[in-house]
Amino acid sequence: MRVLGIDPGSRFMGYGVVEDRRGKLVHVGHGVIKVDPEAALEWRLKELHDALLTALKLHRPDAVAVEGVFTFRNARSALILGHARGVALLAAAQAGLTVYEYAPAKVKRSVGAGGSADKDAVARMVCTFLGLEELERSDVSDALAVALCHLNHGRAGVPAAGGSKARGKSARARLADKLTPSYRRPEAR
Repeated sequence: MRVLGIDPGSRFMGYGVVEDRRGKLVHVGHGVIKVDPEAALEWRLKELHDALLTALKLHRPDAVAVEGVFTFRNARSALILGHARGVALLAAAQAGLTVYEYAPAKVKRSVGAGGSADKDAVARMVCTFLGLEELERSDVSDALAVALCHLNHGRAGVPAAGGSKARGKSARARLADKLTPSYRRPEAR
């Protein structure tokens, strides 16, 4: 199963692609779609849409996972983010893909960073899980975290490649092994 995770934004939209290959989580690719902040909103949205369609065609995911909306103090900022999320949902629908949404706190917890963790903690955990040295932007690490969240928690209604049981440990079991000793499974005696 290959998932494209999206961290929506109206100036920077991060995306990250992770694949579960027989129970092993593999980084496939990532990027940041950057648009001119001085351009009119409708042109920024068009540019985001076009670039996201290109990424979807390039990576051919089985599903798309998007980070949900969190509470904003500024209603205008929330509305603009909603437009960017709408573009992401539209691009996924045009590609014929199912979209899954995850709350920001759930995404953070799914990579072991804790629901109130900062972006650096999320980036460190994502790099650890995927064997990456460093990621250039938090938009990318957040998008990869959303993809990881879906692969580890959100498979409802989506058939896993190769059946539901992969050889060896599942991605979820390996994630649990990496988190903390309290999540480790008891050893067989």
